[in-house]
Amino acid sequence: MWKPVIIIILFFSSHALIAQDWKQYPYEPGGSLIFFPSDEGRHPDEPVEWWYTTGHLTGETTGRTYSFMLSYFYSPVSSFDGFRIFNICDDESGMFFTDTKPLVYSTLSTDSLNIVADLYNAGTEHWHNMVDTYGSAIPFTYVLSAESQGASINLEYDAFKPPLILADSGLLDQGPEAYTYYYSLTGIDVTGTVNFNGTAENVNGSAWIDKQYGTVNPSEGLEYEWFSIQLSNGMDINLNNIFTADNDVPETLKYRLLCAYVDEQNRFTTSSFNIERLKYNYTVDRMRCYSGKWRLTCSEHNIDLIISSIHSDNEVILPFRFFEGPTYISGTVDGIPVEGKGFAELLHSYDKPDIGIRSITNLWEESTALQWVLKNPDYGNPLKYDLEYSIDNRETFNLIARDLTDTLYYWDSSSLSGEIDIWLKVRAYSIDTTLVDSCVVRLGPVTGIGNTGPVLNVNIFPNPNNGHFTISGEGISKIEIFNTNSRNIFKSIVNDNVIDINISTQAPGLYFIKIFLSEGIITRKIILF
Repeated sequence: MWKPVIIIILFFSSHALIAQDWKQYPYEPGGSLIFFPSDEGRHPDEPVEWWYTTGHLTGETTGRTYSFMLSYFYSPVSSFDGFRIFNICDDESGMFFTDTKPLVYSTLSTDSLNIVADLYNAGTEHWHNMVDTYGSAIPFTYVLSAESQGASINLEYDAFKPPLILADSGLLDQGPEAYTYYYSLTGIDVTGTVNFNGTAENVNGSAWIDKQYGTVNPSEGLEYEWFSIQLSNGMDINLNNIFTADNDVPETLKYRLLCAYVDEQNRFTTSSFNIERLKYNYTVDRMRCYSGKWRLTCSEHNIDLIISSIHSDNEVILPFRFFEGPTYISGTVDGIPVEGKGFAELLHSYDKPDIGIRSITNLWEESTALQWVLKNPDYGNPLKYDLEYSIDNRETFNLIARDLTDTLYYWDSSSLSGEIDIWLKVRAYSIDTTLVDSCVVRLGPVTGIGNTGPVLNVNIFPNPNNGHFTISGEGISKIEIFNTNSRNIFKSIVNDNVIDINISTQAPGLYFIKIFLSEGIITRKIILF
């Protein structure tokens, strides 16, 4: 019986050794431009560099849960080498301390992670590798400390997952013209002590490390929404959306990045994913508004996750305003339920919608499309619209349509035909109605049911009809048909004077036809029975 036992022991021993092949110095991930431990240190040729870590801790005495972020920046200004940001929060009470200090690095090694930071008008903090009895660095283990008024941490890190090298090589372009070298350590066991608001206790938990160096500089106005995601199935995700100056997020790795650790043998990077913002939160002074709940979907591994900020007011004020706080995650991966935790770093603020209704120069007719303009579109805040009208000089308003997503609407106002003075209100709002605004404009008297556009020889026959009809006229180039909810149900590029149309699958009712001719655009109405 001893031989099988020995074989089993040897099997698990060799498996453990294989699983830890990466946990050594030097370590050079295949295909990567990042090497360890040298690239954990300072890169003198790069203008901007930062070391960033977040964690989730549990007190061994009180059972309290804490979340924290600590970041050291190398970005020289005046007589300082950079700055340090330290945030910590009691997740149950919501009490939050944030502290930013300029600093000088008395030690900033270039061949390993060894930071000794002298804070302005404060003490000295450190972050470096743990060492063995011979004074040699223990790979991927660290000691760090930070202190502010109200809180301090003294922690030991022990990574149990290999580095996640973003975009495989670790080098990627970000935003319009910047580049960064970037890696993460996504699985780290933590032990140590926390002193929070006068209560000191031992803690344990988990952490995440990010390291970046290059020309990307958040202090220069770069706006993004970044997330770390650590799931119960072992998957970890580094997720980033970078906004352009026009509040767009193009579908390229320069602006949207999802890099996932699946297991030691499998990772993937993609820009093919979607983030839907489900909630927004104003700051107390209402000067900024951050998203606070998201749905992440990605076809790779069939990811479908809800990410929720645990707190709505974890905002850092210096050196610039941004949100930094813990998140709770739930959903499915490959159809299997998962839970998780993470952090959100939000540098993009949302504005309330600024809308205007296109001016109407002539008396409005009910077959004319109502159109409005969103002057400050934002990829992260797709709006909905409600339309209302008033016939008593804005004393009261009546609903025309709600939850519209287009900025054009064909309104059947036949019941109001006659010389009635009409005011139109467009109300725009975010998915949770936190961001909302409205605009009111006078349409003028309704002139009754009719057709609009130049008087041209265009015929529609028969009308009313069952969905089969013919349009005839000279110089027709395109036809579009809309229902009364402004949804485009038919579009065709044509090059003929007689066009047969079939929309018989549509429901009976009123429809509007836009006919594009060389002389202009006209609108006609049809009725399906």
